[in-house]
Amino acid sequence: MTAAVSERAGSRVRVWAWRIAFVAAVALQLYGVYAPREAGPQTGIPQIDKVAHCFLFAAVAFTGLKVGVPARWLLGALVANAVVSELVQHWLLPQRDGDPFDALADLAGVALGAWLARYGRARVPRRTP
Repeated sequence: MTAAVSERAGSRVRVWAWRIAFVAAVALQLYGVYAPREAGPQTGIPQIDKVAHCFLFAAVAFTGLKVGVPARWLLGALVANAVVSELVQHWLLPQRDGDPFDALADLAGVALGAWLARYGRARVPRRTP
């Protein structure tokens, strides 16, 4: 009996850990694309920001799908955010510039995160009543 209770408690902890990871990924992604100045250090590596864009959107797509956010809503919102964030950067943030290639990297990240969530090995345990 205690093993079942312990297993259920461990399952709940893993579910909450995935939820926290999703919230953290969303917060980091929103900061990265909507900060008044370009987020992150200037490394001098050409096009490294495209990798960051891809990673940020992939992280949100992956963790969101793992916690059970409906794919239609999550992926639709991420695709819209990929386009809108670049328009906001271009028109409303004077220290930033909208880049269509950043939007493409965002879309690649959405696809990568969705693919990893679907075919990756990590599984989120389903919450048991």
